[in-house]
Amino acid sequence: MSDFPGHRPPPAAPAALTPVIFDLDGTLVDSEPNYYEAGRRLLAGYGVTDFGWEHHARFIGIGTRETLEILSREFALDAPVEELLAAKNRLYLELARTHTEVFPQMREFVARLHAAGHPMAVASGSSRAAIEAVLAGTGLDALLTTAVSAEEVARGKPEPDVFLEAARRMGVPPGTCVVLEDAPPGAVAAHRAGMRCMAVPYLADTADDPAFARAALLFRGGQAEFTAAAAYDWLGRSARS
Repeated sequence: MSDFPGHRPPPAAPAALTPVIFDLDGTLVDSEPNYYEAGRRLLAGYGVTDFGWEHHARFIGIGTRETLEILSREFALDAPVEELLAAKNRLYLELARTHTEVFPQMREFVARLHAAGHPMAVASGSSRAAIEAVLAGTGLDALLTTAVSAEEVARGKPEPDVFLEAARRMGVPPGTCVVLEDAPPGAVAAHRAGMRCMAVPYLADTADDPAFARAALLFRGGQAEFTAAAAYDWLGRSARS
C-alpha cells in the first residue's frame, strides 16, 4: 500500500508489452554529423583548427557535458564548461532544426511499437532542448512522448541514471525494459540499470567492444543490418520466453 492517501502507483505494463527505451543520437537519428560540426565550429572559435571526425568519434555515446569537460582539459580552453555547453547547444540546434535524418527502419520500429501499445521513452545524453528539437523536427514527438536528458539526472552514461529515470517515468520496473543503443557507454549503462540491450553499433569497429558482448541482441552490421521486423519479432519471442 502507498504511504500517501489517495496516491495510486502507475499501472505496470502487461508482460507481453515490453517497455522500450531508445537512445537518440546515432540510434534513432543520424545526428552525429551535426554534433561533430557543432563541436568543430565551437573549438575553431577558441583557436583549435585541427578537430577532425576521428577526434569526435571518441565521444560518441558520451553526454555533451562530459565531452566538453574532457575537451576543455585537452585543449586548455579558457572558458567555463557552462559557457561551452551553452555555445555548443546553440550551434547544434541551428544545425538540427535545418536537417536531422531518422533511420528509416528505426522509424518503422517505433511505429510498430506504438501501434501495439508498448510503453516507450527516449533517454539521451543530449540537452533537453536538443531532444525536443530533434523529436519535433522529425515528427517522432507524436509517438515518443516520454524523454529524459542527462541534464535531468545526476550522472550521464555509462552510469544508468537516464535509463532508470525513463523507467520511473513510464511507471515500469527497470528489469522489464529493453534499451536500444548504438554506443558502448550506452550499452554499459543499460547493463548497470538491469535492462536488456538491443545493440545497433553506429561505428562498425565498435561491434566487438566488450560492452556489446553482454547485449541480448546485437546487430553487428549496425543500421545497415537492423530491420524493424527482426527487432519486433525478437521482442515478441523474448517476452514469451
